[in-house]
Amino acid sequence: AFEAEPARHPVVEAAVRRAGEAFTPNDCRLDGAGVGGPRLSLVTGPNMAGKSTFLRQNALLAVLAQAGCFVPARRLRLGVVDRLFSRVGAGDDLARGRSTFMMEMVETAAILSQATPKSLVILDEIGRGTATYDGLAIAWACAEALHETNRCRALFATHYHELAVLEGRLPYVSNLSLKAKEWNGELIFLHEAGPGPADRSYGVQVAKLAGVPAPVVARARQVLERLEKEAAGPANLDDLPLFAAVAEPEARYGPSPVEEALRALDPDGMSPREAMDALYRLKGLLGGA
Repeated sequence: AFEAEPARHPVVEAAVRRAGEAFTPNDCRLDGAGVGGPRLSLVTGPNMAGKSTFLRQNALLAVLAQAGCFVPARRLRLGVVDRLFSRVGAGDDLARGRSTFMMEMVETAAILSQATPKSLVILDEIGRGTATYDGLAIAWACAEALHETNRCRALFATHYHELAVLEGRLPYVSNLSLKAKEWNGELIFLHEAGPGPADRSYGVQVAKLAGVPAPVVARARQVLERLEKEAAGPANLDDLPLFAAVAEPEARYGPSPVEEALRALDPDGMSPREAMDALYRLKGLLGGA
């Protein structure tokens, strides 16, 4: 068994505390026998919500506990872990002719061929380096193999929400998601792990947070809405108008006229009357909005 209540990532926790923020601890329960918890948990949620941190912190707990160290958790119950396997990132090995996806598959193959029922496995985004359906098929097959053949305790983070149906098809699979919510058009990450699959990936919102230009974000929203509405998916994208045809006429890259006007202001050197005049000029630049 593996039971952690509530657990923290020691390195990430120290980093966020230095930034004056609080780390959100989370519970985790796994059981190779499927008695005290699931054998395999599918972890979903948007990027930046904390999926990778959740996977890594539980792997660190196992390492620290078996080394005889204190662990960053109020309670930890750990059955023997003969090996810890981690597939949380891959890079190119171009000298040997291996792409990033090839390296991902090499690492995954090693896990599937070596993990035992006493092993602990964390997998992060299997299948993302290839076409959507190829990736989904590989992720699905790997999840089934870990559950049915390796029978190990495993955390499997994925953006393939289609895998959520495995909870009803395999006896010892559960869905777990890192929560987020939208508030006044903004995406807020709660960093809380709870039962059930994520309802969506919030990829477009994350792109907006990253600073992707507004016209691109708007276009992505339009394409996403079409994909979600049309059962046939990409086949019906042919009748979408071109990007240039739907972008806002005034949309532009770089600072807007209002931003440029704000940068030119010197608030400390303005009289109340000058400040009022500047405010009206800014309102005028917004077109009376």
